[in-house]
Amino acid sequence: MSGDLEQIGRRAKAAARQLARLGRAEKDAALLMIADVLIERQEAILAANGDDMDAARAAGTSPALLDRMLLTPARLEVIAADTRSVAGLPDPVGELFDAADLPNGLRLHKRRTPLGVVGVIYEARPNVTVDIAALCMKTGNASILRGGSDIARSVAAITEAIGVALGRCGLPADAVQSITDPDRELVRGLLCLDRYVDMIIPRGGGGLHRFCLENATIPVITGGIGVCHIYADATADVARAVPLIHNAKVQRPSVCNSLDTLLVQREAAPALLPPVAESLCAAGVELRCDAEALGILADAPGAAGWRIVPAGPDDFGTEFMALILSVRVVDGLDMALDHIAAYGTHSDAILTEDAAAAERFVREVDSAAVFVNASTRFNDGGQFGLGAEVAVSTQKLHARGPMGLRELTTYRWVAVGDYSVRA
Repeated sequence: MSGDLEQIGRRAKAAARQLARLGRAEKDAALLMIADVLIERQEAILAANGDDMDAARAAGTSPALLDRMLLTPARLEVIAADTRSVAGLPDPVGELFDAADLPNGLRLHKRRTPLGVVGVIYEARPNVTVDIAALCMKTGNASILRGGSDIARSVAAITEAIGVALGRCGLPADAVQSITDPDRELVRGLLCLDRYVDMIIPRGGGGLHRFCLENATIPVITGGIGVCHIYADATADVARAVPLIHNAKVQRPSVCNSLDTLLVQREAAPALLPPVAESLCAAGVELRCDAEALGILADAPGAAGWRIVPAGPDDFGTEFMALILSVRVVDGLDMALDHIAAYGTHSDAILTEDAAAAERFVREVDSAAVFVNASTRFNDGGQFGLGAEVAVSTQKLHARGPMGLRELTTYRWVAVGDYSVRA
């Protein structure tokens, strides 16, 4: 197996050198071709995904993970559209910045360049295969992909389609390679392939992230894990806050930017919590409430039909990825900030009409993305105008938040002289 990985790495490195020579027109043409071939080969891709889904159901996979795994014609159309959107984005490669003429005679600048080879290890989401391939192609990076064993057939079918598209454009199919063998030791091997791979991005649960950090000899970007909060203060517009909270929790509960914990200022709780509960419980959400929130909701009209239970010791600080929401009543902004400081890192929002409170929240919340009067569901590369994302980083180096094109580049110093020698 180690020999196979060595070959994969060598081929990826060679492909990265070819990609580095491409201009924007050639890379965009390849992206458009990838989008076309994904739709052209839709039947084979969906059939492979169907086999993965059947195996996952038989294994007792949770509904949340099944939703992440599922590909449909509509979802495949969205994936193709996102790939075309990446083609329409500005190409950061070759950008010059921080230029200066120095007293020693050198003309100096930084030039944005591809990273080289990006390795991505991910679980349960076959669409990630295309997101990574598209962003890496746009930035001139080769990619080595290791999807979870539960989506191996889907990943293989998608990678084959991408290889067909690259071949039609005269580009090396080795620019996008997938490791579909279920042997877990291959993950450990990929993490140590530092001769060829320049960066590792894990996308999955906390166990995967810890495994990568502990075993990699390559820089690792971690993220995509974190408890998402909304804090509603006493000035929040109840009529508009209720559908926003509903969107953050219900639109797609299995993803990393869905709402996990609602914090409500005490003065706002009697007016806000009952309509929130009515909206969410009608959509099948279970509310796990602290004692004060539970008391308010238990006496509300319609409460008999709501799924409201006392919060357990682990419910504040859990990324549910399901139709479950923890609810807590807080004294005010200080208590909300303390709570988020204990549990947040990913996406946190404030609902308020108080500009000073909003500004303080933005300054003090230490999260990858902070929102004012907006759903946490916006923490997404496509929604941020990046076209697609390779990950949502919760780190501070070298990237934070949705990782798009710029985050898949580095730079080199370029110094131009006139046969200059150092004095």
